[in-house]
Amino acid sequence: MGSSSKDDSGSDAEASSGDKTPSNSGLFSEGERVLAYHGPRIYEAKVQKAELRKKEWRYFVHYLVSSSNWDEWVGMDRLMKHTPDNVLKQQTLEKKQGIDKNLKPGRSSQTKPKNSTDSKMDKEDPKSNVAKGKKRKSDSGIEKDNLPVEKLVKIQIPSTLKKQLVDDWEFVTQQDKLVKLPRSPNVDDILTKYLEYMSKKDGMITDSIGEILKGIRCYFDKALPVMLLYKKERQQYHDTVKIDASPSTIYGAEHLLRLFVKLPELLAYVNIEEETSTRLQQKLLDFLKFLHKNQSTFFLSAYDVSKVSEVKVKAKD
Repeated sequence: MGSSSKDDSGSDAEASSGDKTPSNSGLFSEGERVLAYHGPRIYEAKVQKAELRKKEWRYFVHYLVSSSNWDEWVGMDRLMKHTPDNVLKQQTLEKKQGIDKNLKPGRSSQTKPKNSTDSKMDKEDPKSNVAKGKKRKSDSGIEKDNLPVEKLVKIQIPSTLKKQLVDDWEFVTQQDKLVKLPRSPNVDDILTKYLEYMSKKDGMITDSIGEILKGIRCYFDKALPVMLLYKKERQQYHDTVKIDASPSTIYGAEHLLRLFVKLPELLAYVNIEEETSTRLQQKLLDFLKFLHKNQSTFFLSAYDVSKVSEVKVKAKD
């Protein structure tokens, strides 16, 4: 989802408003050669700029194997010192994934992308993304338009659900409110209800629908902690989700809908034939229509005041 001036975005637009670089540029310095995570790989890069933004260092890096098209702002967690040990880590990763050394950023193999802690919902504003459909960057810094067009699964989100996403963003990032957990119905419940709905509607359930629902659940459980949470929700996640618990049994429609915004990017790394992709798009759209039909039942109309707000109040006292 697109970046907003209100949030914690690390986009290029921040460069004009970020703090000027002090003499100490954090862990990495301007002009330093580093190793940087981008998608599923580690690339050699050079730090072009370093800026302190909202008490966090951000670095503008140039990937040495590519043109300036892939230059981007990244957080400290995306970078490593260019040491023999880290170079060995890079080489080991390449051997493990069987990746071509000449592969450039943004031209990923079919290996699923690594989700760094920089890959968070905080940098996204549904107002400029879902509602307006503007071009944006994915969590790994790859512009959506630069992913292979033929591999992008197009998902048309109904307008009322787009508004739901905007309201969701407003509640969490602007009003310091959170979804009360655990949710009922949770994601597992919703998927089960959809299976029952399709069974009554068509009189039978095809294996493909069952597999798609399993896939949605799997993607949700894997993606939620790394790319479906806003910064203000992370502590709640750590407090609520135990090691052996699945997010799909705790979170509900609010976070499930966020997954559908991310799915085109996630599925771009999966080898899907065109005919299969077309059928998948239709089945995902059918599921979204089901969410829309049950919007008042599945989605909360209001969120709870978060612990973030409570901490702020105590700090003032």
